[in-house]
Amino acid sequence: MAVSDPQMLRAIHQISEALGSSERTKVFYLCETLDTDNTAAHMKETLKSKVMMSYDTGRLFLAELLLHLRRYDILRQVFGSSRDEVERDLRSREVLSRFRVLMAHISEDMATEDVNGVKFLLGNTLPHEKMETATNFLDLIIELEHLDKVSPERVDFLEECLMNVGRIDLAKKLKMYKMSVNLPVPEEVVHHTCQSPSVNRYTFTSDPRGVCLIIDCVGNDGEMLARTFKSLHFNVTLHKWLGLVETVSTLRGVFQGNRRQRDDGFVCCIISRGTGTHLLATDTNCEGLRLKDVRRLFNGDRCPVLVGKPKLFFIQSYSVPAVQPCAAENHWDENLETDGGGRLTPDCVPSDADVLWSHCWTGEEQLRQGQHHSVYLKALTDAFGRSQARSRHVLDLHKDVNRAIFEHNRRRPGEEYHIDLKTTLTKDLYL
Repeated sequence: MAVSDPQMLRAIHQISEALGSSERTKVFYLCETLDTDNTAAHMKETLKSKVMMSYDTGRLFLAELLLHLRRYDILRQVFGSSRDEVERDLRSREVLSRFRVLMAHISEDMATEDVNGVKFLLGNTLPHEKMETATNFLDLIIELEHLDKVSPERVDFLEECLMNVGRIDLAKKLKMYKMSVNLPVPEEVVHHTCQSPSVNRYTFTSDPRGVCLIIDCVGNDGEMLARTFKSLHFNVTLHKWLGLVETVSTLRGVFQGNRRQRDDGFVCCIISRGTGTHLLATDTNCEGLRLKDVRRLFNGDRCPVLVGKPKLFFIQSYSVPAVQPCAAENHWDENLETDGGGRLTPDCVPSDADVLWSHCWTGEEQLRQGQHHSVYLKALTDAFGRSQARSRHVLDLHKDVNRAIFEHNRRRPGEEYHIDLKTTLTKDLYL
């Protein structure tokens, strides 16, 4: 709406005619105009020049002037609004402005790898085409606002994303923002999938808890992971130095011939050289196994025994240049079926539900260092070790991992680790 809008022109006329000479002088001063002409006609022209914007913004500008003058009678007469209503609207505008400025500043501070990490987390939230066209963090925020996932009053979702990509410094800015605008502490949000509202926590009490499969194709940290998950009451199996065919065969065979209906969950840890999309095991001359196919081996369609149970994947890969696929390679069998004891999957449970996917990668050159150990896996085992004294939510544990990686990258920028966390867990998981 331009200043030619009849309602706005009528409001400006009413205000200019109703105010006295001294009040008009105050208005000119508040409008940063030092003219000595304080006539009603000059005031009308001044106000018109100040409100050439949308109706709502122009209305609030005029209402704010009346509040400063304490002319609540004119406020109600012109706009039909009370003092409290206008003050509430003005505060909302102030919060919106602060939120917009903060989002712009955060976007400037987000590196490309940070934005890519957030995109990974939003894989099930934003449409694929929106993710493809998003070139920076602000593009993602705009789409999240369109979906009503983020707003000036709701930033917890965004804060969690920043924590999960290791940008604790930016997450702290959001905390300060929430405190400064006195946002209420939201009730805990639990995402349920085809379940009673009272059932919001995975059962994780069996002994053993379930299978923990560790495939160490590098040879440095497999034993450390095995000790950790044994202490957490998992039935641990460790395989070292597997080639690609052996790796695929091992993954396929975890639940074949063994129904393990009483297990409460499943953990898979893989340490391997790889590219951005594939794991190579000890074979660096082939394209490898797609990362997404690792998850597919244990989803509800192929492994019904794990339906409704948490499946945790912790992957440490060491990046090597992309290689050409082998002519004879065919490691993935689309017709693969694993033994799971019958298809009892409820229709309302998606096949990829109940997954926590944690993938960290760093350069292969780090393996050339003597006695190399993964910063990511060390942080992971430390976090799980601390959870033994007091049960903790698995996402809180991962925050410890993110902090450790962030601190490492800050101290040693030439040896950076990058981490992606994605979860479709439908309940709370405490370890």
